Amino acid sequence: MATPNKVQIPALLDLTIDNITPNTVKINSQSGDRRLTYLMERLVTHLHDFARETRLSTDEWVTAIKFLVECGQISSDVRQEFILLSDILGLSLLVDSINHPKPPNTTEGSVLGPFHTHDAPTLDNGATMSSDPKGEPLLCICTVKDSNGKPVEGVKIDIWETDSSGHYDVQHSDRNEPTERCVMVSNPNGDFWFKCILPVSYPIPHDGPVGKLLGKLNRHPWRPAHLHFMFEKEGWDHLITALYMRGDPYETSDAVFGVKKSLIVEPQQIDSATAKEYGVPEGSWILKHDFVLTTDKETQDLRDQLALEALAKLGLNLTLIDHLPVPDLD
Repeated sequence: MATPNKVQIPALLDLTIDNITPNTVKINSQSGDRRLTYLMERLVTHLHDFARETRLSTDEWVTAIKFLVECGQISSDVRQEFILLSDILGLSLLVDSINHPKPPNTTEGSVLGPFHTHDAPTLDNGATMSSDPKGEPLLCICTVKDSNGKPVEGVKIDIWETDSSGHYDVQHSDRNEPTERCVMVSNPNGDFWFKCILPVSYPIPHDGPVGKLLGKLNRHPWRPAHLHFMFEKEGWDHLITALYMRGDPYETSDAVFGVKKSLIVEPQQIDSATAKEYGVPEGSWILKHDFVLTTDKETQDLRDQLALEALAKLGLNLTLIDHLPVPDLD
């Protein structure tokens, strides 16, 4: 923290509705970090404009502060209420779309959600990641390719879903070990396959402040049935996505805005030959899907292009440093 007598600050006296914003921006502009300065300038400007535009009352301000405090109090290592808040406000999807734009014919991203963990076991191809005997068996056969159709070997793939009751393992108080989740690695052909259960729709946690907010907004808390995937490999763009089951009643009203048409899939009843080949019961479901990744460079180039186009439309005089906009000093 800076020593007070060594920091040159503007005189902060007689501040009013009209001059509080430029003075706050000025005192926040001493870090020497151009990106931080720009972020704080835009945050303060929009936040103050919001208060002025809405004529924000003291009671509303106190209610908002209490709401944020409650989000922090209910959060834990296995429950991230602030991520949930970001999700239901559409911010999570917006940030992912800005930072991970996808060229045509590559796999689109979706929301991470608050229930990813770092303790999932690494499983071999063909293993079962679910211990739920009540779920309908599902065999997933997948490939990972680049935008030219070539297989990508050695990709780390995190996979997770709820159990048949619509709860993630971390939502159970008696959880002893991870279940309905795993980590896999794509083989030299870019393949990975695993056994799980057919996803079910479920409500996001709505017993906390975010759920209460949804209630006040007359919004439901439900998510359509889906499987989460996260792909990681050095040199490749980090992909967080999900596959959504076609025909789910919440397909077009996902509480966290995650569904995209390209991510909607339709499991089929498995045929006897395939069931025998993969060692699953006849009558099981099967889902086949090809994931297409982009390289870091492909994504960075596209992100820079889209950023410059967006900034030009807004008439902003900015330049990119480390692929992020900052005011142009020229």
